[in-house]
Amino acid sequence: MEPINKTKLSADEWDELNFPRPEVQEFDRVVERAISRRGFLGGTLAFGSGALVMGSAFVKGGTAEAAQTSRFAFEQIAAQTDSTIHVPAGYNWKVLVRCGDPLFSDAPAFDPKAGIPNAGADRVFGENTDGMELFLVDGHEILAVNSEYVNNDINLPHTADGTPATAEDVELLQKLQGVAVMEIAEGEDGWTVVTDSPFNRRITHLSPMAIDGPAAGHPLLQTEADPTGTQSLGTFNNCGAGQTPWGTYLTCEENFNGYFGANGDLPSDETVANGYKRYGINAKGAGYNYHAFDARFDVTKNPNEPHRAGYIVEIDPSDPTSTPVKRTALGRIKHENAAAAIAPDGRVVVYMGDDERGEFIYKWLSRDIYVPGGDTSTLLTEGQLYVAKFNDDMTGEWLALTPETTGMDAAMIAIFTRTAGSAVGATTMDRPEWVAVNPTAIEAYCCLTNNSRRGAKTDDGKIRTNAGGDAMTLNAPNPRETNDYGQIVRWRPHNDDHAADSFDWDLYVMAGNPTVHADTPYAGTANINAGNLFNSPDGMKIDTSGLIWIQTDGDDSNEGDFAGMGNNQMLAGDPFTGEIRRFLTGPNGSEVTGIAWSSDRRTMFVGIQHPAAPFPDGEGSLPRSAIVAVKRDDKALVG
Repeated sequence: MEPINKTKLSADEWDELNFPRPEVQEFDRVVERAISRRGFLGGTLAFGSGALVMGSAFVKGGTAEAAQTSRFAFEQIAAQTDSTIHVPAGYNWKVLVRCGDPLFSDAPAFDPKAGIPNAGADRVFGENTDGMELFLVDGHEILAVNSEYVNNDINLPHTADGTPATAEDVELLQKLQGVAVMEIAEGEDGWTVVTDSPFNRRITHLSPMAIDGPAAGHPLLQTEADPTGTQSLGTFNNCGAGQTPWGTYLTCEENFNGYFGANGDLPSDETVANGYKRYGINAKGAGYNYHAFDARFDVTKNPNEPHRAGYIVEIDPSDPTSTPVKRTALGRIKHENAAAAIAPDGRVVVYMGDDERGEFIYKWLSRDIYVPGGDTSTLLTEGQLYVAKFNDDMTGEWLALTPETTGMDAAMIAIFTRTAGSAVGATTMDRPEWVAVNPTAIEAYCCLTNNSRRGAKTDDGKIRTNAGGDAMTLNAPNPRETNDYGQIVRWRPHNDDHAADSFDWDLYVMAGNPTVHADTPYAGTANINAGNLFNSPDGMKIDTSGLIWIQTDGDDSNEGDFAGMGNNQMLAGDPFTGEIRRFLTGPNGSEVTGIAWSSDRRTMFVGIQHPAAPFPDGEGSLPRSAIVAVKRDDKALVG
């Protein structure tokens, strides 16, 4: 998902500008043959009844008649380009909360032109809502929500170009990001935040964190502020999220690199310097300018501080006094989200994507089993981290990241997880974003949002690589050069066991534009048509009926390759038939991201991030990210 950048560059564009990737030779034509065999390059995109979209091994008991029977309770809506939200006939939406709304009665009021003042900025709902999860705690509906990043120019309108000019400016931005935990309730006028609820809390860039797992205490995590390497301040660039079976919130640190900069020389230590290069840390930062006013973010003075970011953080929404814990055993990457499952033997599985071009998909498998009501303290600390290898024959393997397979000790695997993935030959992917586990079948999905560098060549014919030098040639699950549309890959673990170290896979959908690119791979798969066009699938969750809700963060120009797609949107997909329908469109300039349901499943909560229009307050007000509550007019279940 998109990080802060005052120049409006995407995270990938910023990385490419600051870290031009090395090049390698030799193009893997074996992959092209595999694609052609499946019909993607042969122009035969008529998959019929969704069978090849899903892969024949994934259809159990399907027939053409069954595939034509829709399970959707709504009629598809058209693409939109305006500054508001649209939902199908028979549905309605209302704002639940927006940036600057109070969580506590002593919070400052939002100024429609100046925003929120520094004092009390950690008492309001934060900026740029993203992943969210709902928890039912003793009858109370508790919503935990990420605030991924801030738009500097919106939150610092008094500055010339959005660059923080004082320590107070930096502190304001630090307070507006992180996580909000808040109680919500439904009344006669709809859903609202319960102001001053004892469950309400804000977790920001300044909040105390504990560090556990194999990296805890390592010299690379030790700083002057914490010589033990077991504590830190803040959780950063919180993108997607997840929920554990025992009722805690997993918030995921993604593009943390942009917060750091240098007021002097970058570290010369080879291990540190190589890590900075792989994770995209440079002297300039990405526009936050934290390092000019907060020494913690100046890597000249604190070279280990970036090693304390890039983790999954566990938060207990039922206890506002609890300290969030950074779970280093799950690896240090640009985490998108965390999708949990329980293996047949009771062990906990967590699937994770690393959102950067050419990076990998990971799996965590706990050593111990989950027992409801039992001790959960080891389940995200003791176990094994794996990385995915997708084979051309539509099988795959989970490769264990161990000292034996990587040549790295456990702490270094946790700190430099990307390097460990490269060492074992993981498959480079087209920006792995949200992973979703199907609660009605033993399968999981991952949004591969796009990769403009896949298969791209320089003038002398060399192929681009990821930040670690792994070639981004075409491969079976990522079959298109300069992939601006994205796709969703699906895998089913062997023996119907998420703990298995092998799986079968296929592509549920390849987004595209058949109107512009007929009879080419860029038309997309057969479940893409002129009525449901989209690009850059990003957020994703599967409801209790098995329908897949897909959220987009892509090009909303509605022109050229993206003609007919309109604003970013949320679609629903049926994994059995392959059918996909557009359900919601966001205001122009926004990303649709984050989804949760009320405990009675009669309300769907959807996040709207970085709208360009003055949404939701209209002309005369700053644009504000928000969460909306979507309901059916007849009050029936929504998903």
